[in-house]
Amino acid sequence: MINWKYPPKSSLVAQHVECYWCIEKKPHDDGHPFPKLTPDPTAHLIIAPAEQGYLYQSDSASFEGQGSHWLFPHCQTFEIDHTDAFIILGVKFHTGALYSLDMTPHQAVLEQVVKLDVTAFFDSAHQEHGDNCNQVLDLERQDISRTLLQLAQTSPENCCDTLEAVLQPWLHQASSDKHSLLTRKALPLLPNTLISKLGTLLHCSQRTLERSFTRVTGLTLKQCQSMNRLDLLLESLYLRGETDIDWAEVAQEFGFSDQPHLIRYLKNTIGKTPGEYAKVRDLTIDIYGGVEYS
Repeated sequence: MINWKYPPKSSLVAQHVECYWCIEKKPHDDGHPFPKLTPDPTAHLIIAPAEQGYLYQSDSASFEGQGSHWLFPHCQTFEIDHTDAFIILGVKFHTGALYSLDMTPHQAVLEQVVKLDVTAFFDSAHQEHGDNCNQVLDLERQDISRTLLQLAQTSPENCCDTLEAVLQPWLHQASSDKHSLLTRKALPLLPNTLISKLGTLLHCSQRTLERSFTRVTGLTLKQCQSMNRLDLLLESLYLRGETDIDWAEVAQEFGFSDQPHLIRYLKNTIGKTPGEYAKVRDLTIDIYGGVEYS
């Protein structure tokens, strides 16, 4: 099994993109056939072979298709079908980044998986804004997805460099308004600040902040804060063996009033009690590992 993660090199790209990542499951690799994808406030551009299928299912929705696609922010836990061999290359965007890229001009897209023609998508950006990079011009004459996936398997760093060159003409289109600027200031404060204090810290009314944040991200401040806390909680649990987990201690560490509160929280978000999760460990972080930056 191949899995890797790299941060952007370009400062322009880093304003919008958190990381590039890749997962490949080969025919004889072990792994849970239906891992869980937990709630995520970020969007991912996922590049995959045209004939490769995907299936995302939650309690209220199901998304099925083939090839590359957008995985937009989602408040529900998705079960994904990884029964067969596959390879996927991903671009993880910062929370709310697509708003500045005019992907969501009227309102942020949530709970959606949308098919994408990657070659047409990037060709359009390059034709409109021009690009003197020979590497990108060469890619425009062939299947961008196939080229990037081959590089992902053989030379991850070259894959990221190429992907970055392909992304830059599109990212040059980015523009900011008062809503995105305010949201960008709020995001780094969110993990360690009471939501009720954010408006005062940012010199605006709480209502103005909430409205701008929801317009840009599609989420409330509380939803985003909860998702980020879940991410940190699961990363902590991933590093511990089943017998090493003191659930009362975990509850206190992550700001839950008591252990029953933690139990209800995990049951609502991932569909399992802490004890059930510790035994099954069927989340993507457990199946594919907590990949560190390469």
